[in-house]
Amino acid sequence: MNFNYTEEQLALQDTLRRFIAKDYAFEHRRTLAKSDDGFDREAWKTFADFGILALPFHEDFGGLNGTAVDTMLVMEMLGRGLALEPYVSTVVLCGGLIRDAGSNEQKETLLPEIAGGELMLALAHFEAGGRYQFDHVATTATANGSGWKLDGTKAVVLGAPSADKLIVSARCNGGISLFLVDANSPGLSLRAYPTQDGARAANIKLAGVEVGADSMIGAAGEALAIVDRALDYANAALCAEAIGIMSALNEVTLEYLKTRKQFGVPIGNFQALQHRMADMVIATEQARSMATLAAVRADSPDAAERSRAVAAAKAYVTQSARLVGQQAVQLHGGMGVVDELNVGHYFKRLTMIGLTFGDADYHLGKFSDTLLTA
Repeated sequence: MNFNYTEEQLALQDTLRRFIAKDYAFEHRRTLAKSDDGFDREAWKTFADFGILALPFHEDFGGLNGTAVDTMLVMEMLGRGLALEPYVSTVVLCGGLIRDAGSNEQKETLLPEIAGGELMLALAHFEAGGRYQFDHVATTATANGSGWKLDGTKAVVLGAPSADKLIVSARCNGGISLFLVDANSPGLSLRAYPTQDGARAANIKLAGVEVGADSMIGAAGEALAIVDRALDYANAALCAEAIGIMSALNEVTLEYLKTRKQFGVPIGNFQALQHRMADMVIATEQARSMATLAAVRADSPDAAERSRAVAAAKAYVTQSARLVGQQAVQLHGGMGVVDELNVGHYFKRLTMIGLTFGDADYHLGKFSDTLLTA
């Protein structure tokens, strides 16, 4: 297998690297995290100009026919910049759902708007008490004339405060279905809050929210397989984001070891700290291999192969990220946890990635189940 990137992929990565360095500095990011939106809408427009919002979609719908490997390159750079924009929720997760299961009319209407930066989406699927079980859905959809009426609650909906539309899962016809819902629909209430890493999420209540028959995404009662694939794709993207953060942590930690002096010499001269730095680099490169495997397998039509590779990657990357993050904080000493330094913020984001859409224990269990099934 050829692991070399194409010239186009390298050019895109370089463009994003220069944008992060020039226009998305850490102090700017700190300011954004405290703003009302929690992210930069101008940066979102820039992402549209770069083409990364159109990356995973077919060219017939304004996309660039990108693969999960292309998404990996983007996510790695966004990770290095600790980008707060809802790229995973809008483009990777919800965009992927519409791309894979939406009707032609939904694709023609929604995907070009996502690609142009005009539409933001959030997946309202997980509920309180369900942990990471994606089939735990108590929200109901009952027939209402030619349409549907939705009732229930959703928890920790990432990107919901800025979303124009929500994709809501609900039980109907003996199974689980997906519905496209306007964020300002009557009967829909939202309690927004910041997450530990500075992003935004919300708990959502649906009380008799009415939607039309054309709001359903995919076939009635058959959403679980669609959601499973979308979550695999999102987890592969999160693994790539973690790699970008781990690489950045290695760089800033190595620089600190070279400049911070103790007993008249740089602390990087001490062999014990050199060994810890080496462990961080090794863990990052091993995790990169697993993230690459997840990206390659994320586009596989074989659901079992895809699920096995992504579960293995998420479990391994989460464990490696914990090692790298903890070592980076400890090697920086007290400075590793102050708000003014990016190290602590990187560590928070790594922790959140590890808990999003399944932690290491959950994915280890999922991986072992796939082996037993095979």
